[in-house]
Amino acid sequence: MNRSIAFFLFPGFQLVDLGAMTVFDLANNEYAGRPYDLRIVSAHGTPIRSAAGATLQTQAWREADGAFDTVLVFGAADPIVPDADTVALLRRAATGARRIGTVCNGTALLAPTGLLDGRLVAVRAMHAAGLQKRHPAIRVDPERVWIRDGKIWSSAGMTASIDLALALVEDDLGADVALAVARRLVLYHWRSGADTQSSNLLDMRPKSDRIRTALGYARRNLRLPLSIDELADQVHMSRRHFTRMFRAETGQSPARAIETMRAEVARTLLESSTLPLDTVAREAGFASANQMRMALARVYRQTPQDLRRRSD
Repeated sequence: MNRSIAFFLFPGFQLVDLGAMTVFDLANNEYAGRPYDLRIVSAHGTPIRSAAGATLQTQAWREADGAFDTVLVFGAADPIVPDADTVALLRRAATGARRIGTVCNGTALLAPTGLLDGRLVAVRAMHAAGLQKRHPAIRVDPERVWIRDGKIWSSAGMTASIDLALALVEDDLGADVALAVARRLVLYHWRSGADTQSSNLLDMRPKSDRIRTALGYARRNLRLPLSIDELADQVHMSRRHFTRMFRAETGQSPARAIETMRAEVARTLLESSTLPLDTVAREAGFASANQMRMALARVYRQTPQDLRRRSD
């Protein structure tokens, strides 16, 4: 079955958001019969200039009104307040499509239609408070990477558009196809809807290749004991020199950094599954559920039960 996907652009969109389009294009190569028909559309079919200055030619929405299976609305780098005609057009698009998704500040464009009222939507943290104030009927989540609520799919934008598109492909064609696309994109990690926009690994920002290598090794092997000596051996350094350099570049000890990464994994599992606490602790690399509880309290100031309730 061929599914038509409309990429609805507005002036000032971010080029990186169109990584979502690449996901569907690669899915066409992975699945027999090229299941997706991809089209870039706008309100009037005029060239649309991105925030970076590149301009894309678009098809006028009226030429294919109601013909799309999925409509993805791409907002600008800064939220746009749509005029009445745009609101009416987007409401018509959302009504006619099986699914509608928002990327970056596309949520701010769709919100005035009223179609997001009562819905839970993902929004970039920096724009969440403003959107919530302007549209109090929407349930704004400033932390999650992407969210599905009925036919509404929303993402925080930027690289999160890729995670959202992969989830849409998985919904259509299955996990194997989506995973094959993720591998072709050379993704280090395909984020689930339970993942947060912040990254403890990114926040550490080590400067040297050696510390980055050690952190990467730790992240891939969190279920192992991961002693300081083991990490130092991975980058051919003495324990003492490694510990000093690690603290200087990340602002924390290797043990605390590993605990933080494990807590991040545990949080994702708690928010996205119903696995028993002992299983979550083991998957995240903790010696026990109690050790996991203490780590979550230090890193997030929350209990496992708090995180579970947040996902309900």
